[in-house]
Amino acid sequence: MKQLFALIKKELTGQLRSGKMLFIGILFVLFGIMNPAVAKLTPWLFEMMAESLSEVGMTVTAAEVSAIDSWVQFYKNIPIALIAFILIEGGIFASEYRSGAMVPILTKIEKRRGIIIAKSVVLSVLWTVGFWLCFAITYFYNAYFWDNSVAQNLGFSALSWWLFGLWAVSAVMLFSVAFKTEAGGLVGCGAVSLLSLLLGILPKIGDLVPTRLTDGNALIFGKLAIGDCTSAIVVTAVIGMAFFALAVPIFNRADFY
Repeated sequence: MKQLFALIKKELTGQLRSGKMLFIGILFVLFGIMNPAVAKLTPWLFEMMAESLSEVGMTVTAAEVSAIDSWVQFYKNIPIALIAFILIEGGIFASEYRSGAMVPILTKIEKRRGIIIAKSVVLSVLWTVGFWLCFAITYFYNAYFWDNSVAQNLGFSALSWWLFGLWAVSAVMLFSVAFKTEAGGLVGCGAVSLLSLLLGILPKIGDLVPTRLTDGNALIFGKLAIGDCTSAIVVTAVIGMAFFALAVPIFNRADFY
């Protein structure tokens, strides 16, 4: 356990020194503020458009906004935040492969899987803190300006999206270890996400794929019920754990010398 904690500390220190942790924090804070800000400014934008378009004979009616508009923005922006997160962290193994920094680490530890666990824990924690920070900022701004009760299944929709993010992290870990390059991790994660989207089109499989959990807007509008996503949660959790588990033997057989 001491070695594992030391590896986790090393990863966190590296994230802090590289500026990645700070950048990720700023990214999620900005998105958290942007969601209610866009909703709040919508009436003003429509008013500006009405003044301009009235000169050419077009009429724009005033828009009434509520917390639901802010949550719609949240579920539009969180995919962008996840993509940015994956792009930032996609090379978590590649840099150490290229520089040879992995060799001295391997000589100091008893079991290689500690490195996989440490990196997985750090990425999962960063995603978790970033996601829920973004959610909390949006939630409290919405509570101040409007009423969050208009959004149905709000907690469950957020939990589903958070789980999908963990699944994406597990995919990055697996393909980064398998291909030993930053591009390999990113392409692999993108490929399985695209496969999930394509399989989601099929009637009997669509309720099971991980991308089912990204239908946040359908959940808050009540178009999807919690029961419609429970199977996808189980499948996503199982696949995510399988990705992490597969990364261990692949990493154990990797040659760094």
